[in-house]
Amino acid sequence: MASVVGLLEERELAARERVEELREVADRVLAELAEAETAWREWLIARQRVGEVLSMPRPPQAGEAGSGAGEPSASEPVPESPAEVPAPRAARAGSVVPVWRPALSVDVLAPDYQRVLATLAERGTGRNAAMTCQEIAAALGLERSPASVEGVRSKMKRLADRGWADEPAPGKFTLAAGPAAAS
Repeated sequence: MASVVGLLEERELAARERVEELREVADRVLAELAEAETAWREWLIARQRVGEVLSMPRPPQAGEAGSGAGEPSASEPVPESPAEVPAPRAARAGSVVPVWRPALSVDVLAPDYQRVLATLAERGTGRNAAMTCQEIAAALGLERSPASVEGVRSKMKRLADRGWADEPAPGKFTLAAGPAAAS
């Protein structure tokens, strides 16, 4: 007959082996998670860089149809100085949200994003300025269905990622300091 201490030692050994197996699995998962997070950050940076590039006015290229080498066409206004770069054109629905910078106005955003930022601007700044996605959806006159609220949440996350809005608490959004000062 096996002793009680012997049975306990067998169970302890089995439990310790299980813990070691799970630690190995956890270490592998954490390593994969770190790699995935790095890749995600790299894609985020790439998307932001492309957004910056796409939101900048494109200088005329030599040899383009309709203009001489480096000469502006008659329809293009000539900037007086290098600092006088023309403002980006207004965006169309479904366009990319550029990263906010002082030279950009809300007009570069698609109309839906402009409405969301106007709603945040109406709320103002201060202690009670943060709005939930449900509150924003209601202020925009949208029904409070999960699909509508999720659409607003997606827009708010995109605006927050690109510096147009802030998320001071999870799920609560305000107008970012830069765009608020510019409006």
